[in-house]
Parts: sequence; structure tokens; C-alpha cells
Amino acid sequence: MTETLFTNARVVLPDEIVAGTVIVRDGRIFEVAAGNVAAPAEDMEGDYLIAGLVELHTDHLESHYIPRPGVAWPAIPAVMAHDAQIAAAGITTVFDALRAGSFEPGDRSAREATALSAAIFEAQDSGRLRAEHFIHLRCELPCADTADSAEMTAKAGPIHLISVMDHTPGARQFVSLDKFREYYIGKKLILPEQMDDYIAVRQQMQARHADTNKRAILAMAARLGVRLASHDDATEAHVEEAIGDGVAIAEFPTTREAAQAAHRNGLAVLMGAPNVVRGKSHSGNIAATDVAASGHLDVLSSDYVPSSLLPAVFRLAEAVPGMTLPAAMRTITVNPARAAGLDDRGAIEPHRRADLVQVRVRDGIPAVRRVWREGMRVL
Repeated sequence: MTETLFTNARVVLPDEIVAGTVIVRDGRIFEVAAGNVAAPAEDMEGDYLIAGLVELHTDHLESHYIPRPGVAWPAIPAVMAHDAQIAAAGITTVFDALRAGSFEPGDRSAREATALSAAIFEAQDSGRLRAEHFIHLRCELPCADTADSAEMTAKAGPIHLISVMDHTPGARQFVSLDKFREYYIGKKLILPEQMDDYIAVRQQMQARHADTNKRAILAMAARLGVRLASHDDATEAHVEEAIGDGVAIAEFPTTREAAQAAHRNGLAVLMGAPNVVRGKSHSGNIAATDVAASGHLDVLSSDYVPSSLLPAVFRLAEAVPGMTLPAAMRTITVNPARAAGLDDRGAIEPHRRADLVQVRVRDGIPAVRRVWREGMRVL
């Protein structure tokens, strides 16, 4: 039997904070006890000890694989670099978002997703990674190749979460055409003089392919037994459609109406941690803190900034009346674990996995000091 004691800690449990000691045996939580111990132990020096973070939707891997336009990095080193940044953020379970569907001619998304999926599993099986990685397949419904891309990725390795999304200008995330223009011109993806034609083409793609792709993706999810997420629901009708499709997670609802309807109907409402840190949505949609204040927030995702989760949680605990730090912490630990069907992690409780993070807060800014996965230190 292997035993490790973590003492002199402010242990963040699902409903309270206990000053004391966590006992880990053979990679599992054995006991949480008040007070400190003098026996050989890992001294937390009065810092917070929290459950390892669970991230359901991060697009960050792509930036390591394609660090510049036209530059493809070797897949396994790209995965390892991404993993190191994930672990440094305190994330011990991560769902890496890979894309199915190409908007532009010559887009390599299907081949990139296949290569990255294979690299993730090879790196994981060979013990190269700190966090545990799962695949989240983001399916862009308006694209002609989405269904074929999804099937190709499924052949490369297991898929654990599928989201159906539609980034057509004038719909959902980009219901404001001005915000669509701002986003694409700001990222230098489209020249201003080409924007009107580009919007028309994208809207035509949606009309031609979205319904067919959706039927194919839902059928694939049912065949593989994979959980489904909707994306950017804006209305109660969108939520009702998602429920009819068998969706379990509502990612980034764009309005109060949609967030309330999703929560009321038992969907796990996921919002972006960058939205919390910035205090607003980059697309002009509802602020995540408003969703939390209404009692409709279940899960936070780092989305495009892995290090955003912890600052967002501490901000929620300060900014949302009645929200304690343990309640805020649930949005990045036990709630996403439960939403993904991973009931063996996400909380410092007996029999759960000993995925643990030491967090030090100075001047209101949290910093990850050390990370353990199943009782083994990985950072």
C-alpha cells in the first residue's frame, strides 16, 4: 500500500473548506481529517488544496499544432506542449476539442483532427502526459465535409463528447452580423471588402448542409454511445431542439432565456471562464457572471485560455452574491466530471481519485504550485 498525507492545507470540499489533512492511499482519497499531522507528509504551507480541474472544452491544442499559418508542428510534441500548459493550469482531466468540418477550400481540419487524436492516444499510452486526455469532437453543421470528417476522426480513436455547432453569420453566437464582421476582420481571416460575399456564402452553406449533417452526427453519437452537447443556444426553441436531440450539456448559451431554459430542463449549462475574467462575452452575448447570479451556471470551461479557470472561480466567489468558494469551485471540478459521466473524480471525498492541486493566492491572484494525478505528482 502506498500512502501520502497532505497536511497544513485549506481543503476545499464540495460544500465547505476544512483546515486539515487529506490522506491518500493507492491513488485514491482515503480520508479528510481536521487538523495537521507531524508524520512525514506533503506540507501545503496553508495553501488551498483542491480537486484536480476537469476541462470539457478547450480549443487550445490547435494553437500548438499550427503555431503559425502554414506551419504544422510534429503532432506528439504539440500534444505534449499543450498538456504541459494544461497541467500548469491545474487541469488533471481535459477534453481536447478537435474540429469536424471545413469552411474554407483546402482546410486540413479532418486530417489534423485524425493526426491529433492518434497523437493524443499514443502519447497517453506511452506515459508522456500529465493530465488524462479525452476527445471532444466539435461538429460544424454547415460544412460539406462534416459527417465524413467526424467518421474519419472516430476511426482514429475513441470519442467521448460530441458538440453540434453552427457558426453561421446571423445565427446563435453571431446573431449580430456586426460582431461576426468584427471577429473575422479582427483576426485577419477576411478582408473588409470581401465580407458581404463571405457572409452570403456561409449562409448558403448552412441552408445546403446543416440538416443533413445534423442527422448524420446524431446517428453517429447514438451508435458510439457518446454524450452530446449543444452550442450557442440563443432561444428556448433552441433548447427544446437540443433536448429532443438527446443533448446533456448546453455549451455557451448566448442569452439569459436560453441559459434558464437549459438549466430548468436538467442540461448542464457551460459558460466560458474567459468571459468571467473579462467580465463580458467577446461576441456581445450574456455575461457568465449574470448566468451564475441567476443560479443557472453549472460548468466553466477555459475555452481558449487554459489558465482562466482558477481566476474565474475566485472572481465568481467575490462577484456573485451568495456564491461561496466551494460552490464556485464545483463549476470546474465535480460538476464537469458529473456532466461527462466521470463519477470517480472531481471532489476531495473518500474513494475518489486523488487528483489534487495546491493553489496559493497572493493579492487575489491564484497560482498553481503543485499537481498530483491519482496520487502521483505530475507538476
